[in-house]
Amino acid sequence: MGEPIKRLVEDGQVFAVQQDEDGQRVARITLQDEQLCLHPLLRQPLPAHAHTLQHSDVVNMLDPSSTLAFLDFGWAGSTRGRVTIQLAPDTLLSRQFVLLCTGQQGPSYHNTRLFRVSRKSRPGEWVEGGDYESNDGLGGAPLLPDLKGESRGSARAGDVWSRWLDHRSAQFAITLRDHPGRWSRVFGEVVSGLDVVRASVNHSDIKEVTVVDCGVVLPL
Repeated sequence: MGEPIKRLVEDGQVFAVQQDEDGQRVARITLQDEQLCLHPLLRQPLPAHAHTLQHSDVVNMLDPSSTLAFLDFGWAGSTRGRVTIQLAPDTLLSRQFVLLCTGQQGPSYHNTRLFRVSRKSRPGEWVEGGDYESNDGLGGAPLLPDLKGESRGSARAGDVWSRWLDHRSAQFAITLRDHPGRWSRVFGEVVSGLDVVRASVNHSDIKEVTVVDCGVVLPL
């Protein structure tokens, strides 16, 4: 990325756009910690003098074998930190996670809540979120068919996985403590920001923790 383009991104002037039957949706492209980030498609006005790219061209830059996604958690009125996730290559669950971080098909994790902590303070503790439909754990319909993920012989802190392969399979879970048991449907691993997830679990009400932003990291 040349310096002129870099300055435009740093100034918030570069966007990816997608036209559909209901009009235009717009995704921000930002630079954070030397990472080029594509944010979710939203119905929002384009700033004057914006530089635009076709959203499909931007997502075609992604390498399915090494895709990084991110979730920004916030509570009590402020953003608390970013959780960056290395997605497993060539699994439908990881592809679906990308769709929900970018909003390519409409739904996204933007403004969804965490809704449950299980096994709190015990081995295998995990937190759940990603119900883009009802925000309470009862929804989260799949965007792709025949979902499956990697099965492992043990559950590790930082695993990102799915509890369900039914009408809630868009939901995700993040493990916070190692467990000797078996965790199935793992499709990613937190590579930075697990401390943010742990802090969210210690907040007084997990349902107040929101995914205030999300997206994927683009190759430079």
